[in-house]
Amino acid sequence: MSQERWSAVDRYITDLLVPSDAALDAALGASAAADLPPINVAPNQGKLLHLLARIQGARSILEIGTLGGYSTIWLARALPPGGRLVTLELDPKHAEVARANLARAGLADVVDLRLGRALDTLPALAAEGRGPFDFIFIDADKPSNPDYFSWALKLSRRGSVIVVDNVVRKGAVADPESADPNVQGVQRLNQLLAAEPRVSATAVQTVGSKGYDGFAIALVTADP
Repeated sequence: MSQERWSAVDRYITDLLVPSDAALDAALGASAAADLPPINVAPNQGKLLHLLARIQGARSILEIGTLGGYSTIWLARALPPGGRLVTLELDPKHAEVARANLARAGLADVVDLRLGRALDTLPALAAEGRGPFDFIFIDADKPSNPDYFSWALKLSRRGSVIVVDNVVRKGAVADPESADPNVQGVQRLNQLLAAEPRVSATAVQTVGSKGYDGFAIALVTADP
């Protein structure tokens, strides 16, 4: 199978099940115009996150890694009235684009975008008494995945769902000799998931317009 075939199938799925949306399309356009890296989730993946958050019944969502706010819009739209989403972004340029995209989507009052290093803002959230969050999406720098997961668990509750993107790395995750820090970060994350008695987790491989990768999904089964 080829990348061309994977992308064609993604287009087929998206055309059928993920109708064009002005705010989401504008968010992608604005991100491209600002030269943000094209690493946002694909439309069908965005809708998957949206559906998972709705299935969970999330009223509070934490996102680690905002980029241009595309996945943020998908997740924020899953919230019921009165729900809130906190998203963490390191890069000021990314944050500026995301804020404009969120405002255009009518979500400026729903989303709290925190600018700064996530490993600084996560302790600040805990100190403020924010959380527990019902749904947490981790999609930031991969070497820090183990630390992000540890904080996600601290900021969760029994029944919270934690989703981590990019955990297959084109299959390199299965290479114990990999020297890639991104791969090593995912491998350490998987070891934590396997050893942590308070979660039940799995990972799935995906192919599509974003290539060959995957998601990890964890259900928190005991209070932290």
